[in-house]
Amino acid sequence: MTTGVLALVAAVWGALAGTLLPRAAYRFAVPSGEPWRDHCPAGHHPVRGWLGGARCGRCADSGRRADSGRRADSGRRAGAGGTADSREHAGGLPEGAPPPSYRAPSALLLAPATALVCAALAAATGTRPELAVWLLLAPVGVLLSAVDLRVQRLPDPLTLPLAALALALLGLAALLPEHAGHWRTALYGALALGAGYYALYRLNPGGMGFGDVKLAVGMGAVLGWYGWSTVLLGTFAGFLLGALYGGALVLARRADRRTAIAFGPFLIAGAFLGLLAGAYAA
Repeated sequence: MTTGVLALVAAVWGALAGTLLPRAAYRFAVPSGEPWRDHCPAGHHPVRGWLGGARCGRCADSGRRADSGRRADSGRRAGAGGTADSREHAGGLPEGAPPPSYRAPSALLLAPATALVCAALAAATGTRPELAVWLLLAPVGVLLSAVDLRVQRLPDPLTLPLAALALALLGLAALLPEHAGHWRTALYGALALGAGYYALYRLNPGGMGFGDVKLAVGMGAVLGWYGWSTVLLGTFAGFLLGALYGGALVLARRADRRTAIAFGPFLIAGAFLGLLAGAYAA
């Protein structure tokens, strides 16, 4: 299989996986200390499951029926006096409309992002067995980034299993021929990066969340697969991206030096760039 075809297949996989992320992103994106969301964006119906769209089908159906009824009633009253439309909109939202609520994440954003990440990983890794690991972990990374950007929270049900899953899958990949990494270094990388972030958290709890520490364990595992140089490169890239973003906010006067930012997306982006470099060099 050529690199182009492999990247295309990976992009299709990423797009399909990305379409399943909005519901999980919606349910997980709550402030720290609050339970995961269990009702639709309008608050009318319970949400079941974690994969799929975030929009509530029952709310959409009832909204279409209500809108159709309003149009029919408006037509009847407009025929009588021609003032129905102005009366409906004078008070803002029509009676019975759901209140303004949290804007659920869209598959139109998550699917292309996941597809692009998967295609890039496939182009860099080729047909080596660890590619399957990267393609399975990539949607989780996109999901974590989406949640952290929204509410500055990295959920334990995602960060902790990600680290365990990365090490378990890389252990299986190490048993297959033609792999280009080392499982033991992946384990050491997970421990080292987790310990390093924990030290930063202890030194400055206000500048580093404990969720970042847990996420660093998983990122250290995937970077460590390709060696210590990849760990250093991915770690440096994450801090550099975060610093550039924070500096841009300060220059734009949208933040100051004490403003907290979501660091998880930069940790993940740095690991992604380090992984690309390590895969190309392997």
